[in-house]
Amino acid sequence: MFRAARPDDFAQIIRLYRQLNPDDPVVDDGSDEAAFAQIVGAPGLHLFVLERDGVVVATTYLNVIPNISRSASPYAVIENVVVEKSRRGTGLGRQIMAGTLQAAWNAGCYKAMLMTGSRDPSTHAFYRACGFSADVKTAYLARPPRSTS
Repeated sequence: MFRAARPDDFAQIIRLYRQLNPDDPVVDDGSDEAAFAQIVGAPGLHLFVLERDGVVVATTYLNVIPNISRSASPYAVIENVVVEKSRRGTGLGRQIMAGTLQAAWNAGCYKAMLMTGSRDPSTHAFYRACGFSADVKTAYLARPPRSTS
């Protein structure tokens, strides 16, 4: 079942995020739960899950961003696409991406974007199979400078 995340999905989503970024430090001050609550409660932010037999097996995060250009049509940014490691290659990724893209189109978005840091050709093939193109625009990424103190 494709659906919006609920407050009680937090632990299962964090489990999937650990598969996505296993080197991320564990947050133990509650800031991750506070961010989760903010996302779940904010208009334009959509955390989706794909559930099988009561278990969250995939997740995506859709941000619908208001826009002035393109006839004031919003655009979408998709982040944190994760399918349970043991279930990859079974079509679940395509299912959750289809639902996520449909939510973007339903919101009136004129485009949906995502970036991946993966160099794995199968990851890029997956996104192409979901309808994304890597040759339309160029993405750039900036990060804050490291503190020298």
